[in-house]
Amino acid sequence: MKIPRLSSSVALAAGLAAVLHLALPVTARAEAPTDTDLTISGSYLAARFASAERDSDAAVTYLRNLLRLDPRNAEVIERAFFATLVDGQMDEAMKLADRLVKVDRTNRIARLALAVKAIKKSQYQTARTNLSLSVRGPIGDLTATLLAAWTFYGSGNTKGAVELIDRLQGPDWYAPLKALHTGLILDAAGNKKEAGKRLAEAVKLDPGSLRTADAYARWLSRNENDAAAIAALSEFEKAMPNHPLVAAEMKELKAGKALPPLVTTAQEGSAEVLYGLGATLGRQGGEDLALVYLQLATWLDPEHPFASLALADLYEQLKQPQKAIALYETVPAGSPLRRNAEVQLAINLDAIDKPDEARKHLEDIIAADPKDLEAIVALGRIQQSRKMFAECAATYGKAIDLITTPGKGNWALFYFRGICNERSKNWPAAEADLKKALELNPDQPQVLNYLGYSWVDQGINLDQGLDMIRKAVSLRPDDGPIVDSLGWAYYRLGRYDEAVNELERAVELMPQDPVINDHLGDAYWKVGRRLEAGFQWAHARDLKPAPEDLAKIVKKIDNGLDAVDQPAPVRKAEDDKKGG
Repeated sequence: MKIPRLSSSVALAAGLAAVLHLALPVTARAEAPTDTDLTISGSYLAARFASAERDSDAAVTYLRNLLRLDPRNAEVIERAFFATLVDGQMDEAMKLADRLVKVDRTNRIARLALAVKAIKKSQYQTARTNLSLSVRGPIGDLTATLLAAWTFYGSGNTKGAVELIDRLQGPDWYAPLKALHTGLILDAAGNKKEAGKRLAEAVKLDPGSLRTADAYARWLSRNENDAAAIAALSEFEKAMPNHPLVAAEMKELKAGKALPPLVTTAQEGSAEVLYGLGATLGRQGGEDLALVYLQLATWLDPEHPFASLALADLYEQLKQPQKAIALYETVPAGSPLRRNAEVQLAINLDAIDKPDEARKHLEDIIAADPKDLEAIVALGRIQQSRKMFAECAATYGKAIDLITTPGKGNWALFYFRGICNERSKNWPAAEADLKKALELNPDQPQVLNYLGYSWVDQGINLDQGLDMIRKAVSLRPDDGPIVDSLGWAYYRLGRYDEAVNELERAVELMPQDPVINDHLGDAYWKVGRRLEAGFQWAHARDLKPAPEDLAKIVKKIDNGLDAVDQPAPVRKAEDDKKGG
């Protein structure tokens, strides 16, 4: 049975992110005895390429070489500074920042870095001077103001800190951060009443922020009572249940222990500014600036409970699992976040092609806590990506068994177990799982696509199955794999003209997908467009299909579609089979 295509948005294979290196090492370029201009241009292009590929280690190497060859070039200094900063090489980055501001006085990132360096050394006036000289924009204004406010607090001027933040004008999204940081500054300064007002305002403006809810609960535990703090955390848990940090703090509160302020020093407060903005930028697609902010946050406060995790998460987004692993390993053993870090570490071990080590890591976590749902699901995902379908079905089953009353949010567990059951040739169990997933989330496109295609491919429930695939396409009209499923369903039904129409659209959506190009080649052959069929198969061959698919594609290119086994078209008469 040909497997229905999974939407790219839910594909589970972790995949090893390949790192591309140029053939000639930078040392060989630097030692070339002639044509210095070519060495400079070659290193420059190599550095640009490495930066574009987000290979920060290679970029730093090439840029160091360039600095030796062209030490006064302002652009080279800037690029080298930025590369070393995002790579976390802070001592070198700070030296380059000093060089950069001599040729570009208002460079925003260099001034920010030097300001953070000064805050780290408690040189607060120097920090404010650097912040005042930087080029501004919406993010820059907010960053500079909040950091400057913390330097005022560090200098003993709490009133000046609060007034500076209050004077800041800007877009609406400034308001929650303004309220949070004025509250944190006032709490650190011991101004209990006003701190409580500001933190309560921050929670009202941004009830989904863990750090804001945490700061307010901490204030309540020290200034009102444990019950009020527990109530505040419980309210947050409605939006984000079972957070390990909240669970740990709830335990402390129930034991009658008051919680200390979230931050107590200018350095911690400044790191909180950089962490909060960096994490937000990373989620919204501003990865380069997010790397800058989070590297500075972890450098300023190495024990910040979330900055390292946010940086690791960003490295995952950028397909740099080795760097993510290094950060997850730094989370202290006694931290409530350590278990989360261990789970993510395992996922990244699989991403660097160490699946056995990854699975062992997760199995140890589950052995220590058989109810650890996150670890169980992570193990299932790795098993599924490695085509261990019987094993992943059993693992997802353990996760489902932990859920007393499945709700809409649990549809994916049944969906993924259904896939694992189907691919391990247990169709009755797969069908039951897919139906349950659809019951929990009736308009879920991936489930509609998978179950609908499976029925069509088996020749059962043909009308209902085809309607489900069409509905999936209507819900995700730009999803290439789902459109491909509709085209291939038409193909299986012998409706080749309709198959061509849908498969041509699928190829437009995902032109580099070998399976979709192969499908279109088959459909072209069936409608007599044999030259075009050969072209599509050749294209599919060049797109690196799976080995078993490649052999079939080559046969088709050489001898036509009849050279490979083809399932007979599904006939309408077969719809009386049981199974729906």
